Amino acid sequence: MSKRIFGALLSLCAITVLFCTSCASKKNMVYFQPDSVELNTLYELNAPKLQPGDILAISVTADDIRATLPFNQVSPYQGAAGTIQATNPFIPTYAVDANGEIDFPKVGKIELAGKTRTQAMDLLRQEVSKYIVDPGISMVVRNFRVTVLGEVARPGTFTIENDRLTIMEALGLAGDMTIYGERNNVLVIREQDGKKEEFRLDLRRRESMNSPAYYLTQNDVVYVEPNGARIQNSKYTATTSIFVSVIGLIVTVISVVTR
Repeated sequence: MSKRIFGALLSLCAITVLFCTSCASKKNMVYFQPDSVELNTLYELNAPKLQPGDILAISVTADDIRATLPFNQVSPYQGAAGTIQATNPFIPTYAVDANGEIDFPKVGKIELAGKTRTQAMDLLRQEVSKYIVDPGISMVVRNFRVTVLGEVARPGTFTIENDRLTIMEALGLAGDMTIYGERNNVLVIREQDGKKEEFRLDLRRRESMNSPAYYLTQNDVVYVEPNGARIQNSKYTATTSIFVSVIGLIVTVISVVTR
């Protein structure tokens, strides 16, 4: 009798473990599975637009370095003038104000909001050309950041020195999705012109690369929802220890009674 009881208890435990454990199929886990979708997403069509609050590091170059000094206003800690780069921390920065403008030396107020970084550089080059022959413009968005939350290895906010960032690169910064991440319904929250927009991407499908949210813009929030396995596990986590304790107590009582 005792062997039958122990066998039944072992079977019960095995069934419980199987019930609480969810198996993920390859179809639900693999990114960009092969299909016949034509990819037509161009970065130029989805490049981030500058917006109020952006911090721009801007430097001007020319054959005559002395002619660029009024525009660069290099810090005395900068070093040699020939090393001017927009990524250098000593290059002056300019905040895009609430009107979408920056106040640039000699040029004055110039509206950059709503333009891509490339368009803004072209406009600034055109204005500086009134004072310098064939100037070069370098511009970096210093506060380009995105936030990745949910079922990823390292959720957080990430600041980068580049405005060309895909959703996959953002997930890479966050250590990729966990096995509990819902790959077919990744949410991107974006603010444009004072309004919030939401995009849903199925990263299992190649067509997600055609989404306007595939290339992220500054201050985007990426949220990875938990899949069914995570939700199911969360239901059992709180009661697992109690369940195990009860089973252990039952086994102990039966073993004592059947001796």
